[in-house]
Order: sequence, then structure tokens, then C-alpha cells
Amino acid sequence: MTDFILEMKNITKEFPSVKALDQVNLQVKRGEIHALVGENGAGKSTLMNVLSGIYPYGTYTGDIVYNGELCQFKTLHDSESNGIVIIHQELALIPELSIGENMFLGNERKGKFGIDWDRTYHEAEAHMRQVGLKEDATTLIKDIGTGKQQLVEIAKALSKNVKLLILDEPTSSLNEEDSRMLLDLLLSFKKESGMTSIIISHKLNEIAYVADKITVLRDGTTIETIDNSEHNIDEARIIRGMVGRELSDRYPEREHNVSDKVGMEVKNWTVHHPLYPERKVVNDVSFHVNRGEIVGFSGLQGAGRTELAMSIFGHSYGTDISGALFIDGQQKELKTVRSAIEAGLAYVTEDRKGNGLILTESIAKNNTMARLEKVCHRGIIDVDKENAVAEEYKERLSTKTPTVQQNVGNLSGGNQQKVLLSKWMFADPEVLILDEPTRGIDVGAKYEIYCIMNDLVAQGKSVIMISSEMPELLGMCDRIYVMNEGNMVAEMPAAEATQEKIMAAILQSDKNK
Repeated sequence: MTDFILEMKNITKEFPSVKALDQVNLQVKRGEIHALVGENGAGKSTLMNVLSGIYPYGTYTGDIVYNGELCQFKTLHDSESNGIVIIHQELALIPELSIGENMFLGNERKGKFGIDWDRTYHEAEAHMRQVGLKEDATTLIKDIGTGKQQLVEIAKALSKNVKLLILDEPTSSLNEEDSRMLLDLLLSFKKESGMTSIIISHKLNEIAYVADKITVLRDGTTIETIDNSEHNIDEARIIRGMVGRELSDRYPEREHNVSDKVGMEVKNWTVHHPLYPERKVVNDVSFHVNRGEIVGFSGLQGAGRTELAMSIFGHSYGTDISGALFIDGQQKELKTVRSAIEAGLAYVTEDRKGNGLILTESIAKNNTMARLEKVCHRGIIDVDKENAVAEEYKERLSTKTPTVQQNVGNLSGGNQQKVLLSKWMFADPEVLILDEPTRGIDVGAKYEIYCIMNDLVAQGKSVIMISSEMPELLGMCDRIYVMNEGNMVAEMPAAEATQEKIMAAILQSDKNK
């Protein structure tokens, strides 16, 4: 008899105007790594929120059987007390607190006279060693990188005696090296302690590498569970289950009609850290992008790509910024975001929930906020016009939503990304900077965004694409710049670029220090 640690039976969950889950079934064997895949809006995160009690018993129908017992979790604490711990895509850490404080927040180690700090930090460091973290437990979260913050979340889960670990897009903000390290950590937990894990990810190569079983959801229903115990399933097989068809070409074809006219040029750009002004985060960087061209920026985490993009976009990051910026050959002084927008720049942030969208507002309001004057008459918003704009972009980008009055916070990650892109397309920029535009979204939604990029450059606009996924850069770009620790270290035509050449440029720059 199969030893299932978890069985979810006929789970149905409805929101106003939409059925997110429809009779979904999931069986997870004890000690396996089980992947949940599907397009954005398929119901993966919703299903895990039902399991963890974020959507409490009574708000859904169906049964959860955990360790052979019928469970009715009404709070997150209920599931955690049973050894089920979920780590969300947006890490639940407080930057200004230490690792130890974050690890036991809400689960404090108490002594006779309050919190026992010696015990707190001692236990924190013991769990940190389990995940390979060598930092002191008193180190502030803001002083460690994203990859290490993800490990802190896992260490935090271990401190709760986790038996079933749920990870929602755990590698979406990590580079390839940190991603592989995290996946290998899951494999070691499985081998050494028999820990069971459920992983949600759109990085199908990682799923194929780490998962024993792969359950596919589509439009809120269970499609199939694929056996990957031999780890021989390829990405094409997973995609076929997700989208219901073959996706033969991951990157749409495009005629590379790059103009000789330079759309934007940056010369000798230097940016200092806003909190540590003595530290340069961008160091004397120069580059250009022609009209009709997609230029990619590659580099490891901390390379300075986002800092460069944000500082160009109206000095929205950094201090003591110097250098020259030219748009269509004319030098511009863009010291505010408003001036950057008016000059024809747009920046699609990598942090759609924190900096890109207002989650408590509707799709329609988010869609027009970058250029609100375009839907105003004598200073008053024309609501009908605003709604018409939102409907137009909903159709153009195939955004899945029952109505443009839906709050953006209720959408899946991929559909939020489409709203963010709509917002800046409505601003009608001449130069569009995309910072990790496909992070945390499925292959179908990625393809749609790639098509939009191609449409923009076909109109003679310029696109800059920052991405941590090298295949994406190689598949979409005309030229690729490589950055490392704030410096521009290489430039190459995409047709001549390879992942090996890009990494070699980074490693060579390290040797030349």
C-alpha cells in the first residue's frame, strides 16, 4: 500500500466571478519531491493556500487527508503545528531585523524574563548550518543577498519541525548557481531525513532535475501526474501537459531590422549606493540601444543591472549620479521619474508587487496611472475612457480576468505582469526597459510577452531586457552586454554569444581585479 503523506480530494475553491479550483486531486508520497506546474492562473498557489490554512476550512469544499487523518485547518498556525510549512514567492522577512529574530518571529524562544536571546541565536545558527549558511545569526536580513534570504526561510521552516515543505517559486529571484544550490539542498533533505517537499516553479528544467512526480494543473483542474522518478522527463513533455499542445519554438521569430539610428545612449554612467555613498554600484558604464533593437543585459546577482536601469529612469535609485544620457541624439537631464516618462522612457520593474502595481486598486486604475493625463478631461478622470483603455489592453495581452474592475492583487503572477506591462505600453515609450520581465510566469505567458517585445521593436522602438535566464537573452536579443560588480565587462552580438562566453567574460573580469 502506497504511503501518502498528503491526499487532497475534490478541492473546489471559488472567488467572486471565478472558480479557481474545480475538483482538484493531489496525492503526495512520503519522502518525495512533488512538483506542481501549470500556466499562470491554473490554481497552483491557491491549492497550496488551501492546504496551509491561508484559505481556511469552510471557504472551500473537498477533503485534506494528512498523515492518514482528515484535517480542517482554519489558520496558518494550524497547519504549521502539524509540520506543514509554506514558503511564499515573496519572502516573509523583515529587513531591519536579524536572521535570528526573523527565524523565531511569532515563535519566540522565551526565558524567565522575556526572550532568551542566547538560546534564540544558538538555535538559529544550528538551523542555519543545516542549510549551509555560515553567517552570524545577529546579521541583519538586509545585509545578505536574496539567495541567502531564501535559505533563511528554509532554516526558519526547519525550526518549526517541518515534515512537509511547500516552496512557491523558490528560485524565481535567484541566479543559476544559487538556484542549483537550493535544489541540491532539497535533494539532500530528502535523502538524509526523508523530508517531503512540494515545489511550484515555472523553471521547467529545474522541475525535471529535482522532482519525483509532477502534477499538472490547467484552468483550476487536475490534468495528470507524471512519473519522473528516473529524472528523464524533458521540458517539452511538461509543456504539453500545461498548455495542451506542443510549444515547438520557445522564442517567436523576428526579422532583425535594427536601425542605424541610436534610440538611447549612456556615457560614463556612475552611481553610488544610497546608504553607503562611498560604494559605487555602477562604475563608469557606457552603452547604447538602437531603434528597432532588443539589447540584453546579463550578469550575476549584484552585477548592478537593476541599479543602472533605475538610476537612468529618473534617478529612482542611487546617489551622486554622474554621466551623460542621450535620447535620439539629444542630451537629457532626467532627475525625476516624471521627466523620464515625458522623455519617452519606461521601466518595467522586477518587483511588480512592491514597486510596480497598487495591488488594492483595479486593473483599470493601474493601467493608466503612468500617464493619467491621457484619460483626463480638465483635470478629471474620464472613467469610461479609463475602462476602455483597460479593456483594450486586456484583449491585446490576453489577461485572464472576469472584469477590469478586479483588484490586481487577486490576479495570478503572470496576469499581474501583463497589467504592469500594459501600464507602461499605455505610456507609449520610445525606450522600454524590462527588468526580469518573465520572472515567475509560465511558458505560455512568456511567449506572449516575447511577442509584445517583437511588436514594439517592429514599430521602431528600443527595448532593453535585463534577465537572469541566459537562454532567454540568447533567444530574444540582438546584442548582449555583460555586467559584473557594477562594471561593463563585455559586449557581443547575440548570434555569436553563448552561455559559456558570457560566464567566461564574468570570470575573466574577476581575475583582472
